[in-house]
Amino acid sequence: MQNQQNQQQAQSQNKIANPQTGQLPKVKTSEMNDRDFLNDGLSTCKYLTDSLNIAVREASYNQLHGDLLQMLNETHQSTRELFELMFQNGWYKLEAAEQQKIDQAHKQFSNYSSQFPY
Repeated sequence: MQNQQNQQQAQSQNKIANPQTGQLPKVKTSEMNDRDFLNDGLSTCKYLTDSLNIAVREASYNQLHGDLLQMLNETHQSTRELFELMFQNGWYKLEAAEQQKIDQAHKQFSNYSSQFPY
């Protein structure tokens, strides 16, 4: 029991989040609340950016490429704004990376630079 509590405390210390604003109902119903709407919008924007990225890469006509690229940039901006709003309200939590994993990734990608031809 004590070990489980220690693990839960360690996990909560690795979380990066704001306190929830208290705007959510205490009991979840079938009706969507503000967090549900924002989460749905964020998921939709993520899907759109993935799809638009493919479309931009494969567009052969310059004007179409430019229009799709503008849509992609605007959708990325909307995604960021939705994330920030959810994070501010405590509805989006991040997990802090362990320093050892950060150092390992840095070393791995730093070594790639020696493979560049110029």
